[in-house]
Amino acid sequence: MLELALHRSPELEKVDLAMKLLRLPRSKVQLGAPLPWNVRDEQCHLLLSCGHVIESEEQLDALLQRGAFVDVEEVRSSLLVAHPGHQDAVAAPLNLFAYWDQTTDELKKLLTRVEKQPDFSGHADQFARHLVELVDLNPDYGIYRCVRQDHDQHFYYGYLHAVHVATLAILMARHLEWPRDRMMSLVKAALTMNLSILDLQGKIASHDDPVTDVQRAVIRQHPDESVALLEKAGVKDADWLAAITQHHERNDGTGYPSGCTDIAEMAAALRAADVFIAKISPHTQRPTLTPQEAVRDLYREDKGGPLSTAIIKAFGIYPPGDFVKLASGEFGIVVQRTENAKAPIVASITDTNGHPVSRTLRHDTGQAEFAIQGHVTDTSLLKHLAPERLYGFSKAQPMTYAPLLASQP
Repeated sequence: MLELALHRSPELEKVDLAMKLLRLPRSKVQLGAPLPWNVRDEQCHLLLSCGHVIESEEQLDALLQRGAFVDVEEVRSSLLVAHPGHQDAVAAPLNLFAYWDQTTDELKKLLTRVEKQPDFSGHADQFARHLVELVDLNPDYGIYRCVRQDHDQHFYYGYLHAVHVATLAILMARHLEWPRDRMMSLVKAALTMNLSILDLQGKIASHDDPVTDVQRAVIRQHPDESVALLEKAGVKDADWLAAITQHHERNDGTGYPSGCTDIAEMAAALRAADVFIAKISPHTQRPTLTPQEAVRDLYREDKGGPLSTAIIKAFGIYPPGDFVKLASGEFGIVVQRTENAKAPIVASITDTNGHPVSRTLRHDTGQAEFAIQGHVTDTSLLKHLAPERLYGFSKAQPMTYAPLLASQP
């Protein structure tokens, strides 16, 4: 196990007391071994999740040249696990953020060469159940991750998008009161709907070049291609497969790949979640919409039907992750929905004059003095903002999920 000393080591440079970031020294990274903590850039954007394996010196060089940092609380946690009697180790509970940060890497492992896995369906079900548990622990943070996305993670776009769509699918199914088995089929469809084009999605999301005719043809065939890969991997859930087959079809026949008009409800739900998340996600090929703009688009298309209503109910008018200005003059991030869709709980990150503060206070925007006045469009204040500051470290409940890497050949 790697060990990072928490006292004043010459190898570790503390760069931001408020965010508790430490510069990652080259000597503390062991090639071929899982990282015991998340690695972030200087703006707190996640670069590599805990458990990621750096395979080569070239990969490590690129990471360090970009600027790599670790959070002091995560270092303390890894020290405590590795050395229970270590005097420098300070007890720090495992937190929900670490579990969420691992989902993208673990999904990438799950969806690599699915046809070679002896029990892909079982692994997929295990991952989906784990994601449901994460959402249940704190649905507001699940929404926060959908809204406040990392704009530097384009190369992971396909996997991040799948997790975000699956998160919304869970919340929609709960609002629609679907049985658990039906919800699980929808979640697994969300995670695997783009199986055949995951790498292409990352390439398109990270480049300004227009989509080529060849790429467009591949995209139009991806529902059928993804289903074929899943069937080859042994998936037999008819609802799961049918939802993927039809998730780009439209009732007016203008969808693809077949242009059918008789769309199953689960496929329509998957499409609604997919389109909504795509519209609020950073992408070089199109402007990013606010959740409110994306909801309005969906509501118009759905004519106020049950699917658009479910998304509105799930997210609220001001969803967690929204950057807003309060009547007090403070700027803050929405962190929690309430019974009043117009009055969520907001964590302030500035004082009443708009100046950054180190202490985060929570306000009930149902109170007139803290009512939301509108959105803040200048997001420069968020560059150094980690979600741990807004939500605080909370001890995660036991998970039934084991990392997929250990169970795959």
